[in-house]
Formats: sequence, structure tokens, C-alpha cells
Amino acid sequence: MVKGVQIYEGKAKKVFATDDPERLVVSYKDDATAFNGLKKGTIEGKGVINNRMSNALMRMLEKQGIPTHFEKELSERETLVKRVEIVPLEVIVRNISAGSFAQRYGVAEGIVFDAPTIEFSYKNDALGDPLINEYHALALKLASKEELETIKEYAFRINEALKKIWLSCGVTLVDFKLEFGRIFDGSIVLADEISPDTCRLWDSETKEKLDKDRFRRDLGGVEEAYREIMGRLEKNL
Repeated sequence: MVKGVQIYEGKAKKVFATDDPERLVVSYKDDATAFNGLKKGTIEGKGVINNRMSNALMRMLEKQGIPTHFEKELSERETLVKRVEIVPLEVIVRNISAGSFAQRYGVAEGIVFDAPTIEFSYKNDALGDPLINEYHALALKLASKEELETIKEYAFRINEALKKIWLSCGVTLVDFKLEFGRIFDGSIVLADEISPDTCRLWDSETKEKLDKDRFRRDLGGVEEAYREIMGRLEKNL
């Protein structure tokens, strides 16, 4: 597989073409952003950790019947993936109140829900990624009814799988963001990444935050938290 020209650069990743039109190379950066890009910085080593963690978790999910874009880890920062057409929805699954949910509804962080919740936001930086419901997604033709049902089914299955994985590491999965895409035959697969950038991960005993909230909230120890969470996962792979 020959890596070609860069075709995209986002907040956390660069994407390169290959000599196969259905395959791309994703390269993870150390750049960090928060609050829709209003806060910017660097988390040293983040790209390596996010790449390796995403790949490890996607391999696990594949074994449990969740299709993903993952193909092959090429290096500590680069991964070969299937080319997907991203469904312009951010899918947020929540097990415990935190972050924007707590702020939006005026509740304390740390409330354990009786059942997980799911939210959709419209992936549109200019609009600030607003929350939308399924009817809005259909009206805007972001996805079909069948695709939305598939996405919800996968999201909840992923949640159950990840909760078990993290629990074995002494970590509570508070909430997380997923993105999905359509591959060449139109079927839906999990895309993007699963990492401390996209998940809220708390130590199960101390409730210490081991994720990007340390960067968002200026808590310090950001690099240490990323290394800690990766180390715990590696011990349980």
C-alpha cells in the first residue's frame, strides 16, 4: 500500500490517499482543541496513544460483530482504514451525567442513569454542532431511517462492550462520542476514533478524570492521564 497525497487535515488527524481508491491512511496529531476550536494546545504523545488505543478497541469490537473502518496499524501514528463517507452526525452515548449534559440540564456531575442515553449533534462547525433529533436528521437527509436504526443499535452495543473493557481496567466509561460512515457498498461502519479525546474515563474508585477533560478544564497532568489510561488498557488486552 503506497501512501499518497494529503487530502484532508482536521483538528486531530491528517488523511492521505493511497494507491487503492477504497483505502486511506490516517495520521494522528498531538494537537488538542476544545470548545469547538476556541481552545487550542498540544498534548505530547497524544497522537500515538489515540492511534494505538483506537486500533486496539476497534479490533475488539470487530470480534464482537461491530464493523469498523480499521484495516491495519502501519506505525505508532498511522493506520490504514477503509474510505468512508462520514454520516454528518456525532453520536453521543451517556451512562453518567457529566460535561455539557450536566450544564444543559442543571444537574450535578456523577448521576448514574438507569439506562444509557443517546444524543445526536449535526456535524457542522459553522453552526457549532447543534443537537438534533432523528426527525431533524431525516429532514436534512443526513441519514435514512434504516441507517439511524443501525447507528443506534451499534452505538448501544459498543457502549456495553466498552463498559466491560474499561471496567476490567478499573475505569468507568462515563460517556463517549462516535462517528459512523458508509463504505463502498453503502453499509454503515464505525469510523473516526475511540480515545481519551472522545471518551470520558474516570478511575472507578477515585473518580479521577483520565481523559481530555484534564485539558478542557486546565486540571494539569494531561499527558500523564493519557499515558495512565493507555497503560491500563494494554495490561488488559
